[in-house]
Amino acid sequence: MGIKGCEIQLDNPWNTYYAGQTINGQVKVTFDSPKKVRGIIIRFLGEANTEWTEERNVTSSEGKTENEITHLKGHEEYFKIQYYLLGGKNSSETELPPGTHTYPFTCALPPTLPSSFEGEFGHVRYTIKVTLDRPWKFDQDMKMAFTVIAPVDLNLNPRVKEPFKLELEKAFCCFCCRSGPLAVITSIPQTGYVSGQILPITCEVDNTSNVNLTAVKFELRKLVTFHTNQPRSEKRESKVIISQLSVGPVNAGESRTFTQQMEIPALPPTNLLNCGIIALDYDLHVECDVSGPHRNLTGKVPITLGTIPLAALKPQTDDPSLAPTQPVSPLGDGNLGGALGWNVADSAGGSLYPNIPPPQFVETQYRAPTITGGDDSEHTQIIGENTFAPRYPTFQFRNATAPALSP
Repeated sequence: MGIKGCEIQLDNPWNTYYAGQTINGQVKVTFDSPKKVRGIIIRFLGEANTEWTEERNVTSSEGKTENEITHLKGHEEYFKIQYYLLGGKNSSETELPPGTHTYPFTCALPPTLPSSFEGEFGHVRYTIKVTLDRPWKFDQDMKMAFTVIAPVDLNLNPRVKEPFKLELEKAFCCFCCRSGPLAVITSIPQTGYVSGQILPITCEVDNTSNVNLTAVKFELRKLVTFHTNQPRSEKRESKVIISQLSVGPVNAGESRTFTQQMEIPALPPTNLLNCGIIALDYDLHVECDVSGPHRNLTGKVPITLGTIPLAALKPQTDDPSLAPTQPVSPLGDGNLGGALGWNVADSAGGSLYPNIPPPQFVETQYRAPTITGGDDSEHTQIIGENTFAPRYPTFQFRNATAPALSP
């Protein structure tokens, strides 16, 4: 008996912050009987971890072949802030009476943090841990995760505004006879997008060959490279298909033009700036499936995913019910003064680009199975669900075409 429950309430309704903002909140601890503690500690931690195992056969000194398993790990710590909400390291024991006890807190996030990320072999993760420091007994820990976004402004990169054209062409040889070429041109209006935006695809096929084109397949892919530094430096690459579609067929001697669209779901921005052990990119992979014993044509279009959209894009705000709204702080009527240091319009580009509406913050489909870490014990309690999915700024648009380039 003793602790009945613990809540960590943040001043942001989505538990999502941009790097450089200030977190305000409060810890509510409820006891059903008197509890003796030396203090209550709160810890804010930002870190990246990578991990996997590799197996290989090695020959022992006795000449026997043995299976060697190596656990590879990588680690970076971005910030760690810890202080007492009650008491102190050398404080005397305090008895807390039954009931709910509330402790406000604040934490300024460093401006150079990488975005939250959860992947197959690693993560960038931000957590808050509350510890009941109890003398002569094991400490009790309560832990939760929150999302940090490193802004990526597409307007600062002129190249992502430009259209991109991928041209694939091949001539086939059948029984020593060379046919005309198969030409496939894939075009997109720009290479810079944000979550929630539509990626329009135009595919022109001119098949003057004598081979049928059975399908042109498009895959929006997330390309992740994980690095380790213990006990040695290694890397592992992961390709995740986010969405896919196909068009066709186009038989020999035919020409066709296809137009398709892909909606970009909630995803972390490109590159994971300031993270040295996880690299993140996106592309649109194109594969042309041809009939017979011929090799398919393949190519890729680079995609940059930002958090601030191109300013000249038209937001979908004709219907007021579709427009994202400014969040209302759940702590706004308390002593913390509401969402101090948290301005979605400024962080999402609203002050620089007034036509950009505030985004919604949507959970990604790529979720951590657990947020329990190596420094947690069997007595660590996860607040809410043990799994965790970061939230990313997601916008709504009428069209996805880039603004006209300046002459």
